Amino acid sequence: MAEKKEMPPELKERLRAGYNLEWRKELRKSISAKERMKMPRQKMPEREPEERNKDFYEVNIGIDAKAAVKEAQRCLDCANPQCVMGCPVGIDIPMFIKLIEIGDFSQSIRKMKETNSLPAICGRVCPQETQCEAVCTTKKATGVPVAIGNLERFIADYEREKGEVYIPKVPPATGHKVAIIGAGPAGLTVAGDLARIGHKVTIYEALHIAGGVLIYGIPEFRLPKKTLQAEVNYLEKLGVELKTNFVVGLTATIEDLMNDGYDAFFIGTGAGLPNFMRVPGENLIGIYSANEYLTRVNLMRAYDFPVYDTPVFLGKKAVVLGGGNVAMDSVRTAQRLGAEEATIVYRRSRVEMPARVEEVKHAEEEGIEFHFLTTPTRFMGDEKNRVKAMECLRMELGEPDSSGRRRPIPIEGSEFIMEVDLVVVAIGNSPNPLIPKTMPQLKVGKWGNVEVDWDTMATNIEGVYAGGDIIRGGATVILAMGDARVAATEIDKYLKGLSRKKKTKRK
Repeated sequence: MAEKKEMPPELKERLRAGYNLEWRKELRKSISAKERMKMPRQKMPEREPEERNKDFYEVNIGIDAKAAVKEAQRCLDCANPQCVMGCPVGIDIPMFIKLIEIGDFSQSIRKMKETNSLPAICGRVCPQETQCEAVCTTKKATGVPVAIGNLERFIADYEREKGEVYIPKVPPATGHKVAIIGAGPAGLTVAGDLARIGHKVTIYEALHIAGGVLIYGIPEFRLPKKTLQAEVNYLEKLGVELKTNFVVGLTATIEDLMNDGYDAFFIGTGAGLPNFMRVPGENLIGIYSANEYLTRVNLMRAYDFPVYDTPVFLGKKAVVLGGGNVAMDSVRTAQRLGAEEATIVYRRSRVEMPARVEEVKHAEEEGIEFHFLTTPTRFMGDEKNRVKAMECLRMELGEPDSSGRRRPIPIEGSEFIMEVDLVVVAIGNSPNPLIPKTMPQLKVGKWGNVEVDWDTMATNIEGVYAGGDIIRGGATVILAMGDARVAATEIDKYLKGLSRKKKTKRK
């Protein structure tokens, strides 16, 4: 559990004042804290496993308005809300929840969007259970946190489905231009924050559509494309310009863009370089990286065959190597595409799996098999060089390694063979190397990550900032957005400093 932190005085004062101090006082009196703590958490409705594991429609249906109000009533509106400190983007959680409690859904989503431009996405894929909900006061008192993520999703969906998306008034243009490299969660967040201030923002995206890992990596049954597109549309209405099919580093370099008059840059190109096992036979036909597999299915819509005629091998005995969310997405995708056997092979135990608890639960309900404490040592092919089997070794857990998880140790003589015809390697990714290769003065770490000052997200080059997976390696959407919010604040300070310098020179 996260260490308890003292809230900054200015935030504490804002929360005390709230939307209206008097109605918050009355709200607390209307239902006592004791009554609130007795209320059960509202269950997220889900489609039945035997139905959903055959298609790509969304698994979670979403709570309705009545359930949202009931869940909001569980919030204690505590004096020192740790949930805010547990949120990487600093959402005013008590306030948006209290607005739901009084039925003011429109004002609630406006409050949310003051700090989060992508609420419908975060409400679906953010690991709230290890962040804001982990430090929820209601959880400390009852063992069950307020369903912050479900409420976030509710107000975002409510606004979109009502067709009443509020576009805040943007202040007069500052005259500064900012280039965002990459339209993933980090880039989209920086763009939204800076556009609301009045800066001219252009996003350069290598693919033909915005979203980054949100569009190519997360399946439709977890994050519908129309939901993501609605969030992108919102940013464009704020004035953000989106240039797709533009590969910075090939189409043009950052130095080229500097010559086009941009004052500041944000690099958010992600971690698109897949890692492999480096074992014999890994180049056989039928073995994919999770990046390639999910990109073919999600971005190129192989799941909608034959409307979209995208080639992807439909294995009958599919194995996914790894234990994270990407592995869960891959194995559940393989099953939906017709695999008769869809299996996770993970070298540690269930306890060490980094995947969200909800995603593992959904996979198990859908009939996914799990082989824990197992690792492949070689792949075997047929006469056409197609994978047909893999040799595996059983493992046992030793002492914790640098990740804090117990290190897997091979058990001598425990080899066995698994028949497979499709293998997806989902063991992580490395930062995209393109920009560092075309900008040699940019400082990078030994793993290829762009190095930054973590307090400001500034790189070693003046006016150039970075955040998300390009500095962290494979991480979560919300951590990328947290980096982006820091970067946006610091970019704004930098641009204001440029304005002061220009005024000084004119004198």
